[in-house]
Amino acid sequence: LRQSRLRFSPHPIKAAKIVKESRANGIVMHLREDRRHIQDEDLVRIKKELRFHLNLEAAATKEMIRIANKIKPDVITFVPEKRKELTTEGGLNVKKNLRVLKSRLIDLNPKIKVMLFVDPVKTQIDSSLILNVYGIEINTGKYSESKGLSKINELKKIRKAAKYANENQLYVAAGHGLNEKNLRMLVRIKEIKEYNIGHSIVANSVFVGLKESIKKIQDILKLSLIHISEPTRRTPISYAVFG
Repeated sequence: LRQSRLRFSPHPIKAAKIVKESRANGIVMHLREDRRHIQDEDLVRIKKELRFHLNLEAAATKEMIRIANKIKPDVITFVPEKRKELTTEGGLNVKKNLRVLKSRLIDLNPKIKVMLFVDPVKTQIDSSLILNVYGIEINTGKYSESKGLSKINELKKIRKAAKYANENQLYVAAGHGLNEKNLRMLVRIKEIKEYNIGHSIVANSVFVGLKESIKKIQDILKLSLIHISEPTRRTPISYAVFG
């Protein structure tokens, strides 16, 4: 909404403060090359004004590495970018871009945890392991958009990928296209430790407010703990306020 007029409101920093008050675990902010989601100044302000877990989504470019080293987010998640896409369309091809990613990581502040946004495919996870990153975020886009048997098959792929990544000591997150309906089946996968949910929360907030929209997701996650045998499991949620 802010970007549609490139003015001052609604401001993402104000939204981030509400997210923190709602006891979410952090936010995701996607700084795209064309700056269509957020601006550089948004990152500067959030680090200055709000002590809150920040996951910076960005393409693995030299420019974004420089910005990350300056801002020092808690996590940087590398995602693919195409100029004509409305939002991220698929996972990062880690296998194909292994050499470039290696060179980028050398220049990144080692205190910043690195995650890779990947499709639920074993070869992509294996390539992520070669890079010795902190974790992966499984792309749930196809799962979110599919129906019937296709949805079940996509869920199986995610479950298998999450288990394999977890067995190899990777932190596992999931995100893209998640909402109140499709999240209910996904939360039973115990290996997924974090859900990054943005568009559906912000869209619902137009009608019910941001706090209530967040609460609806939190209620689903709390209910899911009943079905999981690990009573101490805690599932963080990061909310992509603008990204």
